[in-house]
Amino acid sequence: MNLTEFLNQNVYIVSVVLFIIGLFLKKTPYIPSWSVPYILSVLGIIACNLILSPGIDATLQGFLSAGISVYAYQLYKEGKTCINTVAEQKNLKGDSKN
Repeated sequence: MNLTEFLNQNVYIVSVVLFIIGLFLKKTPYIPSWSVPYILSVLGIIACNLILSPGIDATLQGFLSAGISVYAYQLYKEGKTCINTVAEQKNLKGDSKN
């Protein structure tokens, strides 16, 4: 299976824009982190209904776009955590030799 089979190529950019908006929302102090996926879902649905003709297909495309952006952020966050953990372990091993 291929992502292009599910996501309309006219809304690829929506996922990228939602990812960027999500980064800004995570840094906003008055917006709780748990609400960011919901906000992105609503924005994705609205954007896809504006880009495509309004309907069920556009709504599903909006959910997919939001899901991709949230998933990409989680991969980014977990990858960053993994890299930091490995770096800390290397530092601890280096300190114990001295």
